[in-house]
Amino acid sequence: MATLSALCTLEGHQDQVWCVAWNPAGTLLASCGSDKTIRIWAEEGSQWVCKSVLTEGHQRTIRTVAWSPCGNYLASASFDATIGIWSRKEGEFECIATLEGHENEVKAVAWASSGNLLATCSRDKSVWIWEVTEDEEFECASVLSAHTQDVKSCTWHPNRDVLASCSYDNTIKLFKEEIDDWSCYATLESHDSTVWKVCFDSEGHRLASVSDDKTVKIWQEYLPGNQEGIPTVGNEGTWKCVCTLSGYHDRTIFDIDWSQVNGRLVTGCGDDGIRIFSEEVGSDKNAPSFSMSASVRKAHEQDVNSVAWNPKVSSLLASCSDDGLVKLWRFKDGE
Repeated sequence: MATLSALCTLEGHQDQVWCVAWNPAGTLLASCGSDKTIRIWAEEGSQWVCKSVLTEGHQRTIRTVAWSPCGNYLASASFDATIGIWSRKEGEFECIATLEGHENEVKAVAWASSGNLLATCSRDKSVWIWEVTEDEEFECASVLSAHTQDVKSCTWHPNRDVLASCSYDNTIKLFKEEIDDWSCYATLESHDSTVWKVCFDSEGHRLASVSDDKTVKIWQEYLPGNQEGIPTVGNEGTWKCVCTLSGYHDRTIFDIDWSQVNGRLVTGCGDDGIRIFSEEVGSDKNAPSFSMSASVRKAHEQDVNSVAWNPKVSSLLASCSDDGLVKLWRFKDGE
């Protein structure tokens, strides 16, 4: 078995910590929580320390933070129904825009790989697409109402302007722009309960999802003309659930992240545990096999809300919890 060992615990938040997010260089970690603050952490010598505390942006819980691909901006989604845009210059952060329009709690925010688009989703059942202009303006390009319930999260394809969202309605939806407007072109159904999070692999041909039904599902994209003979419509691929991981988690799985460096999956769960899954050598892409390679049953004292692989260091992992703590972990392959 591989091992997952605690490196350090970062204290400072005064309430639940909802999200941790690495900047693209892997040198800064942002965290946010119910105390309405964002904290920026960095390594100094052999220790990780809090470099900034952002307090002026929101009136209620900050649910998610996300870095722009260039690393110069941080977006925050809050239960106060707004999205904050923070500019980072010479190590200092300034809130340069507050995006309004959602009717109530904003659950997630995500940047497209181009940096020109921002997506937000909300308890109001909608997904919004924002266009980012060169002069730091944010204009709403589309309001998508494809989901029938609270939208929990959204994430962009790593190299295409395709957005995936997941919801309390048990579905995952994929969106793309068609003739000057955005629309849903695929609905993925297999989970039996709320889908909390989705993430793409590094190439974007696979999607992983986690749910209140305690399962992890792996979805495979089949492009037009695929060798397997899977039917497709137009020039878009068809997504099929090719693997379900069950029996590993005791409660709702809140988060999942697919390492862009080592290809492993990590989950954060309501049973207080962190688990790492690896695809088995020689696995068939049409019916892949994943096994749990490491786990920490009591990683936090309460629910693990967010887990994030460092984008540059394949062995470094961050997590956060209802216990108010942020933790860093070292993953080591089994010999």
